[in-house]
Amino acid sequence: MKTTQQTLLPTYDHRLGTGPTLVFLHYWGGSARTWDLVVDRLAGRDVLTVDFRGWGRSRALPGPYTLGQLAEDTLDVLADAAVTDYVLVGHSMGGKVAQLVAATRPTGLRGIVLVGSAPAEPAAHVTPEYQETLSHAYDSEESVAGARDHVLTATELPALVRARIVTDSRTVAAAARTEWPLRGIAQDITAYTRVVNVPALVVAGEHDQVEPVGILRDHLLPYLVQADFAVLPHTGHLIPLEAPAALAYALTTFTPTT
Repeated sequence: MKTTQQTLLPTYDHRLGTGPTLVFLHYWGGSARTWDLVVDRLAGRDVLTVDFRGWGRSRALPGPYTLGQLAEDTLDVLADAAVTDYVLVGHSMGGKVAQLVAATRPTGLRGIVLVGSAPAEPAAHVTPEYQETLSHAYDSEESVAGARDHVLTATELPALVRARIVTDSRTVAAAARTEWPLRGIAQDITAYTRVVNVPALVVAGEHDQVEPVGILRDHLLPYLVQADFAVLPHTGHLIPLEAPAALAYALTTFTPTT
């Protein structure tokens, strides 16, 4: 496992194996280790996980923390790691970043997997009032725990995983923590998603309260040219932590040919 940290480049982990490389992009509140339970089930696969700018081990990097910057960072990480044959796997906010990266039609991109992804078109409930409330979801350990237990998950998680969710949601630059709820979540990227020209798999959680099945059907799928849709039973929004085996299986059976 290679871990790389440079002054202006987000920290990432690259485990060499067979390809194409699976490039994992985390949710608002997560980090590279959000994917650990999935990666552990992908023995022998080439995988790369990133701590977004402002989050986890990359929290000291300066802003901006916009979706556009995160997409640019992702391309820079891919170049630094010499990854030339890959599939992007984005969860929630990371899914929106993955759409922006894919819209640039980078050489070597075979497909995208959007896991409980923020949709290309913001849903009607994303109002200024909603955004302001959401921006305070991670203000304290108590507020994170409340969001985790009552909004983000639909299953009982091990104590270690529950604790990691709290730690990761609080290990963030203040401006990065508010960028997504106050701006990124409301950004309409349909013009970008429409030009994605690789196969896509959209994975939804049956009981996801953040990005419900219906929202993904109506606000994401119509903008993807080539997309399959899978709903994982019993799970909420934190699919990589709630259903890692099912998600790992979905990734191993997704075989884009582009």
